[in-house]
Amino acid sequence: MPFYEHVFIARQDLSQAQVDALAENVATIVSDHQGTVHKTETWGLKQLAYKIQKNRKGHYAMVSVEAPGEAVTEIERQAAINEDIIRWLTIRVDELEKGPSVMMRKQERRGGRGRDRDSED
Repeated sequence: MPFYEHVFIARQDLSQAQVDALAENVATIVSDHQGTVHKTETWGLKQLAYKIQKNRKGHYAMVSVEAPGEAVTEIERQAAINEDIIRWLTIRVDELEKGPSVMMRKQERRGGRGRDRDSED
């Protein structure tokens, strides 16, 4: 199965628990299609480059998965109709990055507050 990284930006007025629930929804879709979630990271509330749907900030999250194309199609369909997600992007990658992403390493250097829920064994 191919590898994908799905990143989304959620509205600024959501709580962290709601953002985690959005990421969990992606994980549920992947597991329903016999895929595997390798890593889920929330990068926190960040300033946007420009205002999107009245939001000046957004909660960023990334989910790294190994899944069939049908799962990715469903993830993107759900993201498109969800009013809590203001932007999203899914890319196919040759391999998934081991350990924390560049965003998490950057936060660690600055003492940031991102959360990494690594599900690799």
